[in-house]
Amino acid sequence: MGKFLADFKEFAMKGNVVDMAVGVIIGGAFGKIVSSLVNDIIMPVITLATGNAGYANLKYVVKPGTPAHDGIAAAEEVAINYGTFIQNIVDFFIIAFSIFVALRVIMKFKKKEEEAPAPDPAPSKEEVLLTEIRDILKSEKNNPK
Repeated sequence: MGKFLADFKEFAMKGNVVDMAVGVIIGGAFGKIVSSLVNDIIMPVITLATGNAGYANLKYVVKPGTPAHDGIAAAEEVAINYGTFIQNIVDFFIIAFSIFVALRVIMKFKKKEEEAPAPDPAPSKEEVLLTEIRDILKSEKNNPK
């Protein structure tokens, strides 16, 4: 059991798993922001444009509901809520587009970082010494005594 926990700890502490966990948490928060954008900003505008009560209220009633009366229990309405489905599709496309734009910006910054050339490293002590020896040998060859 101890080996299992050690293996699990090693797995959980790897960078990829931690990065994925952070991504899931940020993605959840991002999803809430996009849902609010759709529900609170975009859908009211669409409602004004179409004159409907919005996509969320669109449905096909298969069996109408009946209210409770004279000791008979109420029957719930059976409906296909295709308006909610349409709203979820709109949410998906907005989230997908937002993620696409965010990834393009990130890739643009990464590309700029890659394009910046790294400065040449300073020569090692051995290289400096060998260069000096070479220069001395060249000067003795050109100026014999």
